[in-house]
Amino acid sequence: MEYLENLELTFNKLLTDLKDDLSTIRTNRPTPKLIEDIEAVYLGTSMPIKHLGTISVEPPRNLVVTPWDKEAINSVSKAIEDAKLGFSSSVMGAVVRVALPQLTDERRKELDRIVRNIAEQNRIKMRVVRDEVNKRVNQETDQDTKFRNKEKLQKLVDAFNEKLDESVESKLTEISQ
Repeated sequence: MEYLENLELTFNKLLTDLKDDLSTIRTNRPTPKLIEDIEAVYLGTSMPIKHLGTISVEPPRNLVVTPWDKEAINSVSKAIEDAKLGFSSSVMGAVVRVALPQLTDERRKELDRIVRNIAEQNRIKMRVVRDEVNKRVNQETDQDTKFRNKEKLQKLVDAFNEKLDESVESKLTEISQ
């Protein structure tokens, strides 16, 4: 029975990892996650942009980085340009404005494929874990317990797949807008 509880925790971790992976995929909506982990060299040290200042969204498709130290402005701008994500950055006073271009149809299709690929990778991970638990369930001697645990296992798998599909469909909808 303990392994079913561990399975649920594992599935929740897989879903959290999936959502983290999906959040880094660009849509037409700007989000700070797109640039927060880009490494900028500041005072001889490489660090993520999120450690150098605040990142805010400026509708419709702009991000604004406000460094805490004005000396970091050029480093942040250069790091964004060097990341080759297709974003253009410009220094305007004490902030760096990052413009996100409109997604092309070709890029949308590519992102669609990437999202579906990430989903499939997570389904494979789920199947591996499910198979391991299924082996343990099959080792039980009591047939009633074995049947009940197989039912619980299937319910957990179905719930995981449903949540995974919801996350993927939500991301695909964001990409297509």
